[in-house]
Amino acid sequence: MTPFESSIESLKQLITFDSVSSRSNRAISDWVSERLETLGFTIEQTSYLDQAGIEKTNVLAKREPISKTNNLVSGSESLASDLNGVAYFCHTDVVPTRGWNGPGDDPFCPKLVDNRIYGRGSCDMKGSLAAMMAAAAEVDHTDQRQPLWIVCTADEEVGFIGAKQLVAESPGYQEIISQQPLGLIGEPTNLNVVHAHKGIIGFKITSIGKAAHSSTKHGINANRKMVPLLQKLLEINERTESESNYHDDRFDPPTLSWNFGCNDGCTAINITPDLSTAWLSLRPMPEIDGSDLISELYSCASELGLKVEQCGQGPPMWISPDTKGIRELSELTGSTPRTVCYGTDGGELHALKERVVYGPGDIAQAHTTDEWIALEQIEMGSQSFCQILRKWCC
Repeated sequence: MTPFESSIESLKQLITFDSVSSRSNRAISDWVSERLETLGFTIEQTSYLDQAGIEKTNVLAKREPISKTNNLVSGSESLASDLNGVAYFCHTDVVPTRGWNGPGDDPFCPKLVDNRIYGRGSCDMKGSLAAMMAAAAEVDHTDQRQPLWIVCTADEEVGFIGAKQLVAESPGYQEIISQQPLGLIGEPTNLNVVHAHKGIIGFKITSIGKAAHSSTKHGINANRKMVPLLQKLLEINERTESESNYHDDRFDPPTLSWNFGCNDGCTAINITPDLSTAWLSLRPMPEIDGSDLISELYSCASELGLKVEQCGQGPPMWISPDTKGIRELSELTGSTPRTVCYGTDGGELHALKERVVYGPGDIAQAHTTDEWIALEQIEMGSQSFCQILRKWCC
């Protein structure tokens, strides 16, 4: 079976696991662990309970060279890179499936149509994992001279929680840091080398009133305090768009992408709303984090008597495009290093000196109601991952 055929079969199986972030990813984690064990990997699983008390699992698989003598370089031979192997990172959770309108009624039943595989997670990012597993199977273990890690985290889609847990508690991750391999975050980039991305941070703002019949004076409309806060958010939004000190032209768009909304949950026009909530998100950049604007949010909310809660955060990632690993990967793949505006687990893995986001699939297909990945991307991805492993591990 070719790497392409192997990756297609693995992807079909991976899609069948309902690993939406609100549910446990134990089943898919066990399946991946079993497959990697057959390829010579040793497995570390670390589990935790999310805020809803649901078990989540990270998988850290490592394949060492068969013999320590394989690490010896004799005569005029030299290793292809100063980096100590490859550490590939992906996530096994997927976004919800509400409104699914892809081929078939079941987003967890893969469908092959017009050279595309449809299914939740096909692009983001089970296709990438399938391609890497196929590459690991294709590269002869006896040729391996440096270690290979395949790391699968939970809860990336809901705040990079699995990656945070991995960094804090995984002995295997500490070993990765001590050896400093090439860190490959396999998110969909159309196989373009990405050396930097924005982060994300979110907030929930709550106003409490008192419900009553709207014809009386007994109610307190929770929206009355919320309206000035929304006006403040709008004013800040306009500043982030117009003031150059909040712009970084290395990204497109170059702004903090200040975004907000409001909901009072009112079910009838004759009820005085007793609860109004607003939300805010922004995407910090490596040198512009918007902390002064966030302080303005807290100050305004405090004056109005509103409660502010932070509800998720992921830092930006910036690795110089001139680092050795990124230069070599760019040369190997024929890709010019670039930036993107979405976030990945890579922001949490800051102790890895050489990180790059690189994987098959188009981010435009991620999170869509008919998510798919092109077969061509799977084939090219498995081939490219084979090249990467042969260069940095063999």
